[in-house]
Amino acid sequence: MNYPKSFQDLIDGFKLFPGVGEKTAERYAFTLLELEEDKRNDFCKAIQDIKTNITTCPICGCMSESNKCLICGDETRNKDIICVVENQKNVFIFEKLGVFRTKYHVLGGLISPMEGINPEDLSISSLVKRIKEDNIKEVILALRPGIEGNTTSLYIRKILEDENVKITQIAQGVPIGADMEYLDSLTLEMALENRNELS
Repeated sequence: MNYPKSFQDLIDGFKLFPGVGEKTAERYAFTLLELEEDKRNDFCKAIQDIKTNITTCPICGCMSESNKCLICGDETRNKDIICVVENQKNVFIFEKLGVFRTKYHVLGGLISPMEGINPEDLSISSLVKRIKEDNIKEVILALRPGIEGNTTSLYIRKILEDENVKITQIAQGVPIGADMEYLDSLTLEMALENRNELS
């Protein structure tokens, strides 16, 4: 027996999430069906609010609900350092450490010719502009270890070689090919503290 179409559509929606298969999607759908109406409405509103309220910060590229994200709007942060990350999720991974009070720059990916991602597809030009306009003294490259991360780091180093800025890279205690979101906080914290200057 098949589920009613609207219920099956809900299951199919949950299956779009990473790691969610048929059984888990069914459990999520039944849970949502059994929630009290006000909680179900809150859940639906939260999904709708993402579409209408979440935008990209024009300065750093992180998610925001206003013209400037909370991090760029925080005047207590170190304005001399920018930590360059691959995606928005990485910003919040580092933020959860609670020891890193600086600004960020989200590239929106890594250089990968095999996947058709070239330097102009990333927000590298806006990074260079920020470094010049904001008199940045240090750029920390906190990119995923591996071919794409190393290629992107080398490219950024090359275009910044004439700028008066120190370029460092998080320590390579981070395993090659590791996804930042699966690393424990101590590994990330040590990688930040023991970052190396790139010559």
